[in-house]
Order: sequence, then structure tokens, then C-alpha cells
Amino acid sequence: MVKNLVLCVLGMAMSTVASAQQLRVKWEELTAEDFVKALQLSGGTCVMPFGIVEKHGPSGPLGTDLLNVRAATLQAVKTEYSIVFPEYYFGQIAEARHQPGTLAFKPDLQLALLQATTDEMGRNGCKKVIIVNGHGGNTALLQYFLQVQLNSPKNYVTYVFAGVSPAAADLIPAAAPSKPGVDGHAGEVEIAGIMAIDPALAHPERGGAESGANQNRLPMPPGLSTAIGWYAQYPNHYAGDASGATVARGVALQTIKANAIARAIAFVKADTVGPRLQEEFFQKAEKPLDTVQ
Repeated sequence: MVKNLVLCVLGMAMSTVASAQQLRVKWEELTAEDFVKALQLSGGTCVMPFGIVEKHGPSGPLGTDLLNVRAATLQAVKTEYSIVFPEYYFGQIAEARHQPGTLAFKPDLQLALLQATTDEMGRNGCKKVIIVNGHGGNTALLQYFLQVQLNSPKNYVTYVFAGVSPAAADLIPAAAPSKPGVDGHAGEVEIAGIMAIDPALAHPERGGAESGANQNRLPMPPGLSTAIGWYAQYPNHYAGDASGATVARGVALQTIKANAIARAIAFVKADTVGPRLQEEFFQKAEKPLDTVQ
């Protein structure tokens, strides 16, 4: 009897894996019928890799952040099946408006479009939306976006995955930088990622064509900041040195990111507390005077 039960469980697991292999993961590649099946298989969990289009120094393509975060996410969903939203790059990049090819949308449009997009994902059955951030300039935007989700009731829960700690790279020697100080915006780490995806898109040989050093043109006391701060430090919109980027490092870094994203997806799929507490909050927010003090 135990043997039959084990065989049954194994059969179910193999069936789930087979189903995942038969279904596409990219939202835009699924048929309407398969989209419904994909939702069931993913437990209503959908992932939105969030990048940007901006200058990436002399070595990287404009879509470096978008390409890197999508590649890591697509690798992650091979382990934890989920639907992956189409290319999304409507984020915050005002500080690079002086550079060619940068797409900098107005802040009210950024928020409105992101809200409309997650609302549409929810309307289509995504009960759990995971935004995987691939661009540092989106960090503050996404944290604010998360908080304003409590402004009105939602039939879905939004999660933001911000990435992995740089210390995680220490676990894999191949993920280490070639030398200190080379990582940063459009530096070795990002260009290595592109080389792992498509070496023809990256130009590490051009890494020294511009300075990626901090120009320190507006030194300020600790705790003080200003909008022009990044431009004052890095007018070339380049921080670090991409000259030493390699495919091997890019593959190692993508593996680290993909594994972390897969763990995040697994947690979200299993999360029952977040949705319950969000619903409880919305109910209490309707009658705040009834909240026990």
C-alpha cells in the first residue's frame, strides 16, 4: 500500500513537471486556453521583470537592466513555474535624460502605468504579482508603489523582489570581480551578465573609453542628498570599469540571481498569511473606529 502511495505521489509530481514543460512561461507566447492552464499550474502567481532603457556606459546595450533581469527570471521559472509578464521598462531614470537613447517617462505616468498593469494582471487571474526589480533607479519608486497598494482594496497581492546581497557572490568564486572597484552602473557585473546572454551585445573592449570614476563634483555631508547628486558624481552615467567582464562571471551571477528569484517565487506561491492580512487590513480600514486600541 505504501509503495502504491509513493508511486502515486511520484506520478503526480512527474505529471506536474510534464505540464510545466509543455506550457510556455512568457505571457505573450501563451494561447488564451493555455494561459488559463498556466495560471492553475502557477497557483495564480505571475512575475514581472522590471528593467529600464538607459545608457550603460560604453560597453552595454541600452536595455542591459531589462535583458539581465528577464534572463535571470526566465531561468528561475524553469525551477518554479510561473507566468512571466512581457518586457516592462517604464521606470525611473530621470538622472540619465542627458544621455542618448534613454527613455525617461514622467513620474505620474510611471505610477499610473504600473498600477494599471498590475490591476490588469489581477483582473486576468494573477492573485499574486511579483515585481522583480532589475534597475537601481526603480527601488524608491517600487517601495512607494508597494505602500500605495494599501490605498484601496485589491483582489491580488503585490510583492517586490529587490535582488540578492552582493555577499551572495562570495559563494561562487566565478562570480567574483576581476579586481576591486570595477562594479557599479554599467560596470563589470552588468556587462558580464549581458555577455552571458548574448556576447555580441556587449563591448568590454570599450570599457576604458570613458571614465567610470566618481568625479565627486558635489561633496556633501553624510545624510544629505540632492537630485543632481548622481550626475555630479558620474556625468558619463557610468560607474566602475567593464573592461574585465567575462562570460563565466556573467553565467555565475545569473545563476545566483535565478536561484534567489526561484526561492522568492516558491515563497510567494505558498504564502497564505500575506493575502489574509491584506484582506483583514482592507476590512478594518473601512471602519477604523472599530479597531481595538
